[in-house]
Amino acid sequence: MAKKTTKSKSNGEKLSGSDRKTLKAIQGAADEVAKTAGGKRKPHLDIPSRTLSNVRFNKSRKIIEMGKGTNRRELFNLGQAKSYMQTLLVMKGCKGLIERGKTDTIRALYYGLKHKIKPTTENTFEDQGECDPIIEDTEVILDALREELHLRADKKGDMVGNLVLVDNGDEIDCTRMGSGGYGIPSIVEPDTIQFKECSAKFVLHVEKGTVWQRFNEDKFWKKHNCILTHGGGQPPRGVRRLLNRFANELKLPVYCLLDNDPWGYYIYSVIKQGSINLAYESQRMAIPKARYIGLRSKDYTRCQLTESVEIQLTDNDRKRAKQIAAYPWFRSKKPWQTEIDLMLKNGFKLEVEALVSKDISYVTEEYVPSRLADRDFLD
Repeated sequence: MAKKTTKSKSNGEKLSGSDRKTLKAIQGAADEVAKTAGGKRKPHLDIPSRTLSNVRFNKSRKIIEMGKGTNRRELFNLGQAKSYMQTLLVMKGCKGLIERGKTDTIRALYYGLKHKIKPTTENTFEDQGECDPIIEDTEVILDALREELHLRADKKGDMVGNLVLVDNGDEIDCTRMGSGGYGIPSIVEPDTIQFKECSAKFVLHVEKGTVWQRFNEDKFWKKHNCILTHGGGQPPRGVRRLLNRFANELKLPVYCLLDNDPWGYYIYSVIKQGSINLAYESQRMAIPKARYIGLRSKDYTRCQLTESVEIQLTDNDRKRAKQIAAYPWFRSKKPWQTEIDLMLKNGFKLEVEALVSKDISYVTEEYVPSRLADRDFLD
């Protein structure tokens, strides 16, 4: 359900509980800067470090978490003054969006904040690549998701299935979305999207839109009473956050049908444990109970596939596979070590589309139903 709303003192518009919390965090950061300057101390921001050395795997929670390390960003440090200014600019820009009840793209925010610093010829931001890390810094400073800062990305991912939701006040029946499905937006927080009715028993997340189209056309979601999603490859944050909400709020099992290659393994790792680079978001993104339903290295023999579907491993594939096998959350799992070892031994990788060589609907009518019936998953 949507959170209780209140009126903003600045413009009389209604603000959600999440918006009030984010505005309070922005105001708190600004007050601290003013307090420091007023006390004749160097204005600074302490930013949680987003480095591999400050990331750890929480074995009890089974997610990647950010450590307690921080980096100090000071106004009176020539090497840090610009990034300090940029951080406050991003906070100001997001504050304006929240107060006005608007959302905007990261690209648009960059253009909105970019201007000449008079009397110099230098810009506040030279390019998008300079702005994006500052937005991520702002997220960790405020302990707020990008979406809670009212920033959105392009849509990437679709959904269909036995679910009725409310999106910004509009009721959406996900069983009546035609061949294209419901386009998953980048902002899927409870203030924006509420779940009204759900009779689905599980979620099947497939890697690519092409495979998703086969499942949708074959009405897999209807025959097996599920919700069917895809993320167009590496799922964007909106898709991951929605899957997290399905798992935690609707208590639905999440099964992942991904390619049998290092990229598919990595996608599963991000969905399940969270991202190493964005560890600060794991609590609201990761799904520790997610299960990998396929494609498997042993499926080459089990499904009697032929040489025509083999894709030879590159040196980079082999290197990446060994890196993934060494992740703490995979290192202690013998089934995953066996899986990765067999792929390396085979010398080739497999895409889910390889199953089409058996029959156009083999993946929807035989492969996945069999894996579900046998509970043949990888954790």
